[in-house]
Amino acid sequence: MEKKLLSVFLCILMTAFLLTGCTENKEQSTASDGEGTTGEGAAALSEASGASATGKYEKFITVDVFDSQANYQGIQSGWFARAVKDKFNMELNIIAPNVAGGGDTLYQTRSAAGDLGDLILTGSNSGRLQDLVTAGLAVDMTDLLKDAQYVTQYQAAIDTTNDLVEEDGIYAIPSEVSSQPADTPSEGLDLTYGPYVRWDAYKAAGYPEMKTLEDLLPVLQKMQEAVPTSDSKKPTYAFSFFKDWDGNMMNNAKQPTCLYGYDELGFVLAKADGSDFQSIIDDDSMYVRVLKLYFDANQMGLVDPESTTQNYDTLYAKYQDGQILYSPWPWLGQAAYNTQKNKEAGKGFMLASIDDMKIFSYGCQSTGNANFTISIGSKAEDPQRLVDFIDWLYSPEGIAMSASQTSGSSGPEGLTWEMQDGEPVLTDFGKEALINGDAAMPEEWGGGSWKDGISQLNFQAVNLLDINPDTGYAYTHTVWDTYLELNKTKLDTDWQEKMGAKTTLEYLQNNGRILVAPGCGYVTPQESSDITTLRNQVRASIVQYSWQMIFAKDEAEFDSLLKEMQDTVIGLGYNDVLAVDMQNAKDQDAARKEALETGAD
Repeated sequence: MEKKLLSVFLCILMTAFLLTGCTENKEQSTASDGEGTTGEGAAALSEASGASATGKYEKFITVDVFDSQANYQGIQSGWFARAVKDKFNMELNIIAPNVAGGGDTLYQTRSAAGDLGDLILTGSNSGRLQDLVTAGLAVDMTDLLKDAQYVTQYQAAIDTTNDLVEEDGIYAIPSEVSSQPADTPSEGLDLTYGPYVRWDAYKAAGYPEMKTLEDLLPVLQKMQEAVPTSDSKKPTYAFSFFKDWDGNMMNNAKQPTCLYGYDELGFVLAKADGSDFQSIIDDDSMYVRVLKLYFDANQMGLVDPESTTQNYDTLYAKYQDGQILYSPWPWLGQAAYNTQKNKEAGKGFMLASIDDMKIFSYGCQSTGNANFTISIGSKAEDPQRLVDFIDWLYSPEGIAMSASQTSGSSGPEGLTWEMQDGEPVLTDFGKEALINGDAAMPEEWGGGSWKDGISQLNFQAVNLLDINPDTGYAYTHTVWDTYLELNKTKLDTDWQEKMGAKTTLEYLQNNGRILVAPGCGYVTPQESSDITTLRNQVRASIVQYSWQMIFAKDEAEFDSLLKEMQDTVIGLGYNDVLAVDMQNAKDQDAARKEALETGAD
């Protein structure tokens, strides 16, 4: 997220996962060819209504995709849809809990009906994979994978994930498989989290120093005074929130905790190095500290008053307009606003520094991310075709073409990039699409818009820092030498001179401001139905009170609401759930330490 969700900067867009959430534009576009076919060949394919381009799949099918990290619901459209049509003679109908109200309601409803989806993209945590198998919702892919060319290269990761179920077989394939060491940041040149600010406004405010988190507020106030209106002359705000990704807590309030090395596990904030585990409702927790920060910000006129009613799409449009001055993720602010034109004018989001920060980073996972897997539903019409599709997602072509707003994959070869003198180089179209964030698709690719046609699956099969065997370079363009040479705009050079580094990652590593959680593939075990019931009641109260506290009329009301929240959730059984989460957090830390000791994920 928070995993969900994403952008031209992988670096940024990547983590995803985690998380917490990540998201994609819901506009649709004309379908186009994603297979590298150009000219008359593509036009002929676009008119075909029969079998796929390979002739292998004669019957056209619609595939229902249950996708817990998708931020789009409906039929996939655009050039990625065209690639899927041409290769597999099928279309993807995405069913997204994030869009359908969030939570587990949609999962439970469809599971109870015995048909979760033809393709199932969800987590294996809390015993969910075992539940899928026990309920007969997922099929064993062992025989279907016998001719797979690509995904079986990651057999060790597949075996590790499927060890989570008692039955023999292959029921799920993990995402984000990597060959990198466990303590290597998985995100690239920008981490998943960070204090990203409108650098031009920060410069206009005089590059003020920030020693700790609370120093953000007077700095952001000066930035707001320096840039009071957006590009379309609307009032600017430091913070703007949305409710789409709220879960065990208010998602936007969780993000700044990551600046100090924490990430969530249920109702616990666990530090990446295992040095601290916090209950989120405690008076001195990082979560409550952030709620107080946002309350103070609202009192200062720094919070967008539309935060309580808008969704992610509305928020994203505000970033595109330059109306919001702070971004908790690089793949939000930079993806939306750092167009080449803006960057050349010195405008855009860049990392600012807080003296005491140590930003959480997800380490690479050789056994993949079992918290987001792909399976085939038991009611699928053509499971072999779906296995072939999965195998393609793990191929060099599929990895590159699974571009999204929250990942830095390079897109189709020949369209967004090409090989020159043995190196991958962005084409002119690629610069427009991947740096500016959008471009009009060439007619030979079916027309329409680049960003409207990107994959809405929000599924990263392989870590994009891994090496593409066809090129000898990383899958993500954001670390190519030829791409880094393009970062010489007025914005880039000003940031580099001020920060004394060429990239965000270089700055963080040189200054000791990064904390890597070793990749370990840990998955929370299944919890009892009683705990799940208590959790659902508690989380709803925590989220509700969190929003109320930020928009409290004064500090007395804030304190009163905090006490009321604590009393309410404890009365609902919070401590019982916390005990489970705290043990899981400590088990996760032990798995991370073991990954470092063994040198394996």
